Amino acid sequence: MLVLGIDPGTYSMGIGAVEYGGDDYTLTLSEALAPPRKAEIAERLRWLHGRLDQIVRDLKPDFVAIETPFVSRNVKAAMAVGQAQAAAMIAAASNGVPVASYAPSEVKKAVTDYGGASKAQVQEMVQSLLGLDEPLEPPDRADALAVAICHISSSQMTEIEMWE
Repeated sequence: MLVLGIDPGTYSMGIGAVEYGGDDYTLTLSEALAPPRKAEIAERLRWLHGRLDQIVRDLKPDFVAIETPFVSRNVKAAMAVGQAQAAAMIAAASNGVPVASYAPSEVKKAVTDYGGASKAQVQEMVQSLLGLDEPLEPPDRADALAVAICHISSSQMTEIEMWE
């Protein structure tokens, strides 16, 4: 199973693909997409959608897993992240790839066994699970890979429940 994980953002969007076979996770792709910072939001979203559409077409993942925006006091930032999430969903749907969404606490719990884990703990666990020698920079890359791992873990739990 090949899963493309996405940590949405309009200035930096982490993307990471993880292939899972047997008991092994294999890193397939990891990068941070960074549209022109001075561009208006609509232009940044167009740029992100175009890149994601091409990546989904080239990679042909089985699933796209996207982290849902964390809504805090900054409503404007949450709206922008939601718009970036929508651009990712459209890129996946346009290519016939199913989409799953996960809350940040679900991703943290799936990767570290603790829903309140810090970003550093998530990054460390992603590094360990994928057998990487160094931390991923920027951290958006590790976050995207964590979302992909979360989907794989969730899919395994669903299969187990089906057999019980």
